[in-house]
Amino acid sequence: MENETTAMPRIGDKAPAFKAVTTQGTINFPEQFAGDWVILFSHPADFTPVCTSEFMTFAMMEEKFAAANCKLVGLSIDGLYSHIAWLRTIKEKIEYNGMKDVEVKFPLIEDITMEVANKYGMIQPGESSTKAVRAVFFIDGKSTIRAIIYYPLSLGRNFDELYRALIAMQTANAFSVATPADWNPGDDVIVPTAGSCGSAKERMESKEEMKCYDWFFCTKKLTKETIMEKILKK
Repeated sequence: MENETTAMPRIGDKAPAFKAVTTQGTINFPEQFAGDWVILFSHPADFTPVCTSEFMTFAMMEEKFAAANCKLVGLSIDGLYSHIAWLRTIKEKIEYNGMKDVEVKFPLIEDITMEVANKYGMIQPGESSTKAVRAVFFIDGKSTIRAIIYYPLSLGRNFDELYRALIAMQTANAFSVATPADWNPGDDVIVPTAGSCGSAKERMESKEEMKCYDWFFCTKKLTKETIMEKILKK
């Protein structure tokens, strides 16, 4: 049973399928999201302060993610009525970090049986056997898992980083490049490494607009405007 509980899909796998009741009706995942990127994320419990701060932040950024062709889907092992009551409380009572009257419009999955949480390895017995850790799955428009980030129960997520990671992966897709450490849109991107001695020599002697630190490490400029024009919804 422990192996089943801690198992998790890997980067490059197809996102495990499920049907679930949510605060926005029943969803068929990932089928109904085909063509869109999705951030599927779990939280430990409703009516907890860290989760409240996260949901408010996600809700405030939902349109920003949507503009990048990305939908949000949340999950905890609480029930639907608890979810509804908590989201109503957030909207009606909670004011935090300049945010108030925040309405969470993206679906929040009811997972009392832990079926979905177990499929995605969101239950980590060493952390808790009754609460999902703060897992984040980036799933692309072909329903393939592209990145996974896990946080312990005590650590709230960095939402600027979640958005940066999304844009970086979409940039890699759109322009066939890689992104270096601490990359943000507008910074130089990494050109794929030369695949032969001949191409390595040509690269080092090239007059193209490319900066090569050595044959295997070359960068080029890619403006933020060029990136956003390509990947953001019109």
